[in-house]
Amino acid sequence: MTSWDKGTNTPAARLNEISIQGLCIGCGLCQGLGAPGEITVEATPEGSLRPIPGESLSQETVDRVYRLCPGTQLDSLPQNLTQGAETDLIWGPVRSVLQGYAGDPDIRFKAATGGVLTGLAVHLLESGQVSFVLHATADTKRPSFGRHQISRTREDVIAGAGSRYGPTATLIEIMDAFALDQPFAFIGTPCDVSALRNLAKEDLRVDQLCRIMMAPICGGFMETHALKKAVENHDIAFDRLTSVRYRGYGCPGPTRMEQDDGKTAEATYLDFWGEDDSAWSLPWRCKICFDGIGEAADLVATDNWPGGAPTQEQASDHTLDPGSNGIIIRSQRAADLIDSALASGALIHEGEKSVADLSLWQPHQVRRRQAVPGRFAALAEVGRLVPETGRLRLHEIAAANPDPINTSQKEGTLRRIGVGKATERPPRPAPQD
Repeated sequence: MTSWDKGTNTPAARLNEISIQGLCIGCGLCQGLGAPGEITVEATPEGSLRPIPGESLSQETVDRVYRLCPGTQLDSLPQNLTQGAETDLIWGPVRSVLQGYAGDPDIRFKAATGGVLTGLAVHLLESGQVSFVLHATADTKRPSFGRHQISRTREDVIAGAGSRYGPTATLIEIMDAFALDQPFAFIGTPCDVSALRNLAKEDLRVDQLCRIMMAPICGGFMETHALKKAVENHDIAFDRLTSVRYRGYGCPGPTRMEQDDGKTAEATYLDFWGEDDSAWSLPWRCKICFDGIGEAADLVATDNWPGGAPTQEQASDHTLDPGSNGIIIRSQRAADLIDSALASGALIHEGEKSVADLSLWQPHQVRRRQAVPGRFAALAEVGRLVPETGRLRLHEIAAANPDPINTSQKEGTLRRIGVGKATERPPRPAPQD
């Protein structure tokens, strides 16, 4: 019997298995799935966000976690929202693809690329379509982390502009957001959106209150130990870090680090991350992610750099590229939002694009989609948890792959599992200051 089965296994052991097998992404949803105190999502000594089981945790709550966790359950956009969309093998349901940017120059400058998600969020608030926006912003207490935020004003939304590349439990207080009983918009990672879509299957308040779900294309986030190394390479003491701005203030803008005595350091996007992303160190869950493209979201914003990265000149002198986004419109509600934002000037339209452009801008997402079926086959072969992928076409993508891709990805994953790269220690909270 496996430790995630019922029977002689405790609820705590079953919950911990999701983290131990590296499937937890730290979205925070599980904290709200049971009674208060059954699960708390906390920072660990390793610098992750993980669910900590309480003494009262029940098997029923763990069953619900397994049904709704985006580490174990993924799916495409609900079928009732896909009318008018064509389903691409790689890119999923797509009604249309546009290129554009926020009409407000301040938003466009401060945001990670063209400011589309921030601009649309502000438009939704100021047009009265929603009462608040639930999204991520910088964590002022733990600078390498993000945190959830409910924004009701333009200023609050703009303060959260820019990418977050650290652990962020955007859904940790989703039940409190529902308790407000007000219409809202949600902006989160594709995993966050998957979690909220999963919850909609059991909680009617998701569809009643959440007017639209939006996401950026996601390449994963930075593990804390790797960020520590990158920060210290720029002569900033990680334990004295007070803020990190990963992107923004240009396209993509400099990474800016500040420590408690006011000392700062800046690095261009390519200098900080490496021209081949060599500075990245992804969590295991990101390495086996099958939905970095946000298939469950109504609308997705993406960088639109051919080849997937800016040039050094663009990174070091943002005036050469003031920034724009690719925009994937998946649902009618997203199409209606775009029409409204264009009419108000909140969004500037630069032209129609296609799924071929998406693959040009995001070739690494195409490669990851092709790689994951082989990686999942390795998980299954050694008896590990394998995320369910619903209508995401995993088997069709595997069948379309050349055999060497599936074989090499399976073998590589088996090697990583064998040397412990796919396993975490059981989660425990970090010591309190």
